[in-house]
Amino acid sequence: MELMTKEITHKAQGQYPLGSDMDNQLIIAKFFDPCGTWTWYLMNQDPDDSDYLWGIVKGNEIEVGSFSLSDLQNYKGSLGIGIERDLYFMPINATELWNKLLRGEYI
Repeated sequence: MELMTKEITHKAQGQYPLGSDMDNQLIIAKFFDPCGTWTWYLMNQDPDDSDYLWGIVKGNEIEVGSFSLSDLQNYKGSLGIGIERDLYFMPINATELWNKLLRGEYI
């Protein structure tokens, strides 16, 4: 599955100057491990280094930080399925999503 479409890339790179400002950014895409519990919510992407993504990661903890596009693309997991993109995910304000995750809501 293609994780980053042209539209997602354009939106993510457009938000890059906002850095970690969650109040003024949208979560643009949701990536998940269909065989595990980890989920990555994309806020922005460095236009000069497309491998550098920034967002919210829900794994063992809920954190804000960077993650690697190539790591997501190359991960195959125990069943060889790899990371998927939620095709039905609708953009949401990053702070709103963060608060929902902290309350234990399913996104």
